[in-house]
Amino acid sequence: MDLSFDKEHIWHPYTSMVNPLPVFPVASAEGCEIILEDGRRLIDGMASWWCAIHGYNAPELNEAIINQTKSVAHVMFGGLTHQPAIDLAKKLLNITPKGLERVFFSDSGSVSVEVAIKMAIQYWQAKNKPEKKQLITIRGGYHGDTIGAMSVCDPVTGMHHLFKGVVNENIFADKPVCRFDKEWDDKYIYDLEVKIKRHHQDLAALILEPIVQGAGGMWFYSPGYLKRAKELCEEYELLLIVDEIATGFGRTGKMFASEWAEITPDIMCVGKAMTGGYMSLAATLATEEVADTISKDGGVFMHGPTFMGNPLACAVANKSIELLLEGDWQKKVQNIENILKEGLLAIKDASSVRDVRILGAIGVVEMKEQVDMANLQQKFVELGVWIRPFGKLIYLMPPYVISDNQLNKLICAIKEVVSFK
Repeated sequence: MDLSFDKEHIWHPYTSMVNPLPVFPVASAEGCEIILEDGRRLIDGMASWWCAIHGYNAPELNEAIINQTKSVAHVMFGGLTHQPAIDLAKKLLNITPKGLERVFFSDSGSVSVEVAIKMAIQYWQAKNKPEKKQLITIRGGYHGDTIGAMSVCDPVTGMHHLFKGVVNENIFADKPVCRFDKEWDDKYIYDLEVKIKRHHQDLAALILEPIVQGAGGMWFYSPGYLKRAKELCEEYELLLIVDEIATGFGRTGKMFASEWAEITPDIMCVGKAMTGGYMSLAATLATEEVADTISKDGGVFMHGPTFMGNPLACAVANKSIELLLEGDWQKKVQNIENILKEGLLAIKDASSVRDVRILGAIGVVEMKEQVDMANLQQKFVELGVWIRPFGKLIYLMPPYVISDNQLNKLICAIKEVVSFK
């Protein structure tokens, strides 16, 4: 593999072209292992940024894509439709919170967030309240790297300063400090309540990641916060958008994290695990009220990605959801949670560790100091695992099909690195 060409010409995510982070050449992947070009096998603790829930090279998913290529690989979604998209929409409506009735497909998670934002703005335009066009969110969140999505990412970790004057200035409430497993008190949502009350006449929607804040800090907060946030949206007339791109399809122990609070949002974004990591596909689901309000009196929703509803992606998503529903996913996720708790909680008192938190198939070790990602990444590869830390966080979000032995090897690697530090 020509790594010199890669280093000279290929721009990888979140890195410099002058002094890029090292990359490791992949020859293949199977099960829960990534096989490097030199033959080393790495147990994957990342599920390829949280989407490969069935592992790699799954025969059923391979077959779904191959079979779909025999009929149609892609066709424009404007004026045309196809069975894989219809089947996928039916599946999504069957497993998402009751009340979500309309499905808009797009080609990535970030775009699904852009779609959600545009839906909220068009909704209030259709209600003759065009002044309601601003968004409110909570600090510590992450919703994607496109401009609209960036505007509701945490202002610091979302790098708003680099794009000042380009990124819309939205309203940010304090990050929820109420831990997932602690008793709820309304004082924890005071700042959000005050800001919604103060700005509600200009607010189109509240957008947040339900229960688990992902790339913004891997923080798990109380379902009581989400439940109360939904009540505030109803009281002050703004829509609730939940970003389930990272949390959806079983990752937190519920099919969707919104279920922890037993709420139905007005708009929901899903992606990542939907195709089992095979293809880029996302969807934005909306209630009948949202969709029909936008559409009344000849109104149309102004968005239409080229690869919207791609048949290959829809076909593999259908099979991925079938595998999930047929595969006792709750038992698998619960088992991962149990093993993560047994292994990672043992290092919570280490001198270099600030916090350990675990929910479903997510395990997080928060360090007291910023980690050296390049050095740590190399160390993990030497230990035979693929774990990609960031900031102060070393975390695991493995495929659901991971074996107990493989998961324990990932945990042992983290323990060794923590001890090494």
